[in-house]
Amino acid sequence: MKKISVMIPCYNEEENARPIYEAVRDELLRSCPNYDYEILFIDNKSQDRTREIIREICKEDPRVKAIFNAKNFGQFNSPYYGILQTSGDCTITMCADFQDPVDLIPRFVEEWEKGYKIVIGRKTESKENPFVYFLRGCYYKLIKKMSSCEQIEQFTGFGLYDSSFVQTMRDLKDPTPFIRGIVAELGPERKEIEYTQPQRRAGKTHNNWYSLYDAAMLSFTSYTKVGLRLATFIGFISAGISFLIGLIYLIAKICFWNSFTMGYAPMMIAIFFMGGIQLGFLGFMGEYIMAMNTRIMNRPLVVEEERLNFDET
Repeated sequence: MKKISVMIPCYNEEENARPIYEAVRDELLRSCPNYDYEILFIDNKSQDRTREIIREICKEDPRVKAIFNAKNFGQFNSPYYGILQTSGDCTITMCADFQDPVDLIPRFVEEWEKGYKIVIGRKTESKENPFVYFLRGCYYKLIKKMSSCEQIEQFTGFGLYDSSFVQTMRDLKDPTPFIRGIVAELGPERKEIEYTQPQRRAGKTHNNWYSLYDAAMLSFTSYTKVGLRLATFIGFISAGISFLIGLIYLIAKICFWNSFTMGYAPMMIAIFFMGGIQLGFLGFMGEYIMAMNTRIMNRPLVVEEERLNFDET
């Protein structure tokens, strides 16, 4: 009998932990009765009652496993690590807030049985904040155009991954994994299923502008060279323009010495303009250096504090 693993990352989801467990369990029992299954929660150091609720679920149902992280290791490391700890023939990842529709599970499994090693959900509409959805769309289009490899628009990681691809993810040993890029770059032929993203069932999102910026920078530094190339091109162009302006200024001074009085304004504008460009690109290059530094340190994805319902082996 084949086994389906469902991995659910959590952070402060006390209102959603039990409902998502019950919804996933009922969907698996109803739609996939011929499969064994496990449900794995990985908690990223929640500060509410999420862990307490997950403990209760694990006591009630031996098919539910849990990993409690020692600290909050971020929105990318924890879910990725959770996928690596599953034991099924395929692994389905979904958020605890019900924005990833549970009723897509049987469709994922159906396409997987047809031979697809990866089946992903791709948003075509969303009931979240329209402005945020618009910004996400702009980001996906931008990274798709700038990336050195194919990128998937409106893909958050929600999907099914065959155990063979999960093993590929294990072999990467990437300390800063970006699963959306990894699926696009290294994944075999995939099936995309479109869906409308609903609103959160309860609670509030933990994503803020900083976390969105962090996601954007991780994708840029991992899958694009355009930042560094842009800095080089604009540097050369700015240097050339500055040289021409300086040459024109010198000629004007020589030819019209008495009447040519432009003051210090052009010089100050040029200094501030060039300084702004330099600082901007230094920061951008710093993002690349920081990403390289994190990979060189090769720290673990997460540090576990406790496991529940895992075999001793």
